[in-house]
This record gives sequence, structure tokens and C-alpha cells, in this order.
Amino acid sequence: MTGVADLVSDARSPVSQRLTSSDPYERLGGDAGVRALVDAFYDRMDLEDAFAGIRKLHAPSLEHARDKLHWFLSGWLGGPQHYVERFGHPRLRARHLPFPIASAERDQWLACMRMALDDVETPRELVEPLMEAFFGTADWMRNRPE
Repeated sequence: MTGVADLVSDARSPVSQRLTSSDPYERLGGDAGVRALVDAFYDRMDLEDAFAGIRKLHAPSLEHARDKLHWFLSGWLGGPQHYVERFGHPRLRARHLPFPIASAERDQWLACMRMALDDVETPRELVEPLMEAFFGTADWMRNRPE
């Protein structure tokens, strides 16, 4: 397996480009596994007070957000490029600029995702490399001072 340093060398590029000896999409259970991860993430965000800061950045219904994250993560993790097929290049930072994202929002997002990874019983050897890659992307999304 690729080392953690290689995995986070460019945290904005898809995880699949950095985990060359295994496909994280398949190791998470393919489409159903990625969808379960996304659902666990948004279920936690919707129900836990600790994530109120990031929840308020979303529409009242999370249905559309669930689909978009599922489509994005599928490709980012090495599976089908559903997001790109529908919307083109993700342009993540540009698409998130309208939302105030500082360190607090980044940290809430990461804590929520960590819990979701645990909820879906992600293989232990994938959790930390994925969290490091998620950190790189989430940190890059910050567009407000601390």
C-alpha cells in the first residue's frame, strides 16, 4: 500500500491517484458503500448539535447534498465519475466560496466524516489515510480567517 506521505502529497487530487495498490472505492464497498458513508455523514450532521455550524450552511433538505457528495466521492475514491459526468470539473473551492468556511467549519466537517467512517466500519488501514486526504481538501476549502 502507498505510504501516508504519498497519499497526502496533493490532498486535492483524487485519493485513487495516491492509493495505487488498492482501490478505496472498492474497499469501501463500491457504490453502496460510498452511499452508506455519505448517508452516515449527513445523518450525523443533521442530528448532532456539534455539527450545527456546518448544517446551517446547507439547505433544509439534505437530499441534493447527499447525492452530490455521493457522486463526487465515487470518483474521488476511484470509482465512476458520476459528478464529472453531470457537472464537469468539480471546482471544489470555487463552488464553496459562497459559504463561510473557516477552521471551525473545517474541523466540524472532518469530525463528522470521521464518525461516519466509523459508522460504516471502514477498514482500519484506510481510515487515517482517508482522513489525511480529507483534511487536505477541507483545509483548502477555508475561505475565511480563523
